[in-house]
Amino acid sequence: MQMPNPPSPPGALSRRALLTGTAAAAGLGLAGCGSVSGGLSGRTRVKQWNLLAGSDGAVMTEMHDQFAAEHPDIELEATTFGWGTPFYTRLVMGASGGNASDIATIHLSRLKSVSPATLLDPITLDELTAHGLDPADFPEKIWEQCFAGDELYAIPIDTHALVNYYNRTVCEQVGVLNPDGTLLETHGVEEYLDLLRAVKEATGQYGTSLDTLGGWRQFWAWYRQADGEMTFGDGEYEMDDDKALQSIEIMYRMAEEGLCPTFADGGQCAANFENGAAGLVQVGNWEINRFKAFDQAQGLDFSMTEMPDFFGNRRTQGDCHSYVLPRHHSWDPEVREATLAYAAWMLRHSFRWGEGGGHTPAYLPVTESAEYQALQPNAEYSGVVQNVQFDPDVWFSGSAARLFDETGAIFNQVYGLAMTPDEALALVKERIQALLDLPNPVD
Repeated sequence: MQMPNPPSPPGALSRRALLTGTAAAAGLGLAGCGSVSGGLSGRTRVKQWNLLAGSDGAVMTEMHDQFAAEHPDIELEATTFGWGTPFYTRLVMGASGGNASDIATIHLSRLKSVSPATLLDPITLDELTAHGLDPADFPEKIWEQCFAGDELYAIPIDTHALVNYYNRTVCEQVGVLNPDGTLLETHGVEEYLDLLRAVKEATGQYGTSLDTLGGWRQFWAWYRQADGEMTFGDGEYEMDDDKALQSIEIMYRMAEEGLCPTFADGGQCAANFENGAAGLVQVGNWEINRFKAFDQAQGLDFSMTEMPDFFGNRRTQGDCHSYVLPRHHSWDPEVREATLAYAAWMLRHSFRWGEGGGHTPAYLPVTESAEYQALQPNAEYSGVVQNVQFDPDVWFSGSAARLFDETGAIFNQVYGLAMTPDEALALVKERIQALLDLPNPVD
């Protein structure tokens, strides 16, 4: 099955993810009960856990190699675990026993669900500034998400989001490109559906492809564009039913007209774009490497932009990868220093992260640089940083969480025309309430 909500798809441990030859299965045993300065090598060892097993994981490993070459006094031991639940389960178990890594990469939307006050160690602003970082180096709305209470627990790495790829050859054929080769910006649902109809006529199959199993992404993007809110508290929640139904009706209309597939998992979603069955595809920016590789092998003149403006803006569903420090019984000062030096180095060198992994660096000195703004197609969708919409603030929400999976199964039936929008909305509300009735594991 396709990955639930991550930029990096789930999969078996890749040898790319290992910097020192350590197997992931041995990760807990190697972690130790606290930070320890120096391993067999006599160098300061920093243990890093992540869930990046996809093409972005290969870029991360490349960056790790460069970091190691520039820091011969630090032994970086990086371990990749299975994307989603396997990773978060390992992180929680390791941190609760004091056996986790020194630093871990998580989705920022999952920060509260990993109980930062009990399972993570806070980071001081003095520590950041000592390593050349400053709160002003990050988008304000992202930075605010890094706190639990008054304590800073996360350092944002990037923004990754649902974006809109387009085949220039097909789009030029039907006249929906600007003179500079970028996709025409539409305003409102009808203008965009007209664009898809024109593209569908050219492809003979679909206007756009999308992952019907990942329908939460489209739903949340369109719901938030309409200023829809979803708030939780005391066993209850509030959602705007009219705006929610409006978003689900768009799914149904697109599928009913044949403007998108009635079923496509993650692999089929991308393949429809590669083989010309669809002239556009709505999928995460993390697929950029796949499409670049296809372009090099078989030719695919593509670019990418933000989600279309349906309701007066270009908001989209997304998240951030972030660094956190799992709880330690005790920190060796040299290890903590080396750990933060690693994080700061990765941010300062995140141009490569954006170029190779497709994610938009959260570190503004990189994103706002002339070099990054000249990077194509990345610069065309760099504004997504201001438009990304995190999932609702509740323990069962966020990347690789149950809200995505359980609503996704419902939206898949909408795209498949097996369920009406009204039926789907009723079932979504039923599932949300059922999740809300469960005990909060963080509490």
